[in-house]
Amino acid sequence: MPQHAPTTRHRVPVTAVKVPAVTAVFWLIKLLTTGTGEAAADGAALANLPVAVAVSGVGLVTALWWQLRADRFHPGRYWTTVTMVAVFGTMVADGPHVVLGLPYTVTAGLAAATLAVVFAVWHRLEGTLDVHSITTRRREVLYWAAVLTTFALGTALGDLAAVVWHLGFAGSIVLFGVAIVVPWVAWARFGLSPVVAFWAAYVLTRPLGASIADWLGKPAELAGGLGLGDGPVAVTGLVLIAVLVGTTARRVTR
Repeated sequence: MPQHAPTTRHRVPVTAVKVPAVTAVFWLIKLLTTGTGEAAADGAALANLPVAVAVSGVGLVTALWWQLRADRFHPGRYWTTVTMVAVFGTMVADGPHVVLGLPYTVTAGLAAATLAVVFAVWHRLEGTLDVHSITTRRREVLYWAAVLTTFALGTALGDLAAVVWHLGFAGSIVLFGVAIVVPWVAWARFGLSPVVAFWAAYVLTRPLGASIADWLGKPAELAGGLGLGDGPVAVTGLVLIAVLVGTTARRVTR
């Protein structure tokens, strides 16, 4: 879903934009990061939840620091940060339900409200939510706040569909697979704002990718999984991400 950056007074070089172009490869890598993050977070949490949260939190802060120091888009830095957001965001999103016992409907509502606040602040300060306008430090910080919140919302929606609505992992894949096509059709056929279409699809990649990872990794008695294991799913996802990001990096540096 292409987007069009708004006209601004101060033109900046295209290399100053800190996020990748929105292409089919972008969506593929994004989907892989969501599934990999889900599998890695669940596997680590089973081993030792407090340590997993602490390690992934440090990893996220380190990745964000690395990303924010860049003066332009670097595929390795950007996608490392997204992957760490996926891992840490999964743990944080699951926390209110696992630790506090809040229903998934409540956690989904809280995440949606938080995302609405982030978008409202971002739009109030910058006048746009277009990712192709990420050319300043403040816009980038707001962007990453939105990204982290979309992961929390997507995680809650995925759990809501699989557990509360009793769709299981396979049913959730079908549901979110169909749902993610809706903003694309609305943009392509009915003139939906590309910015709205982008963020709607961005949120939906989370429950779609997580449902695929859970279907592959979780046992059959847990919502119909194939039982391949969280570890193998996470490792496979990381390998695929590395290959695609490496290919993207070579194209950027040519």
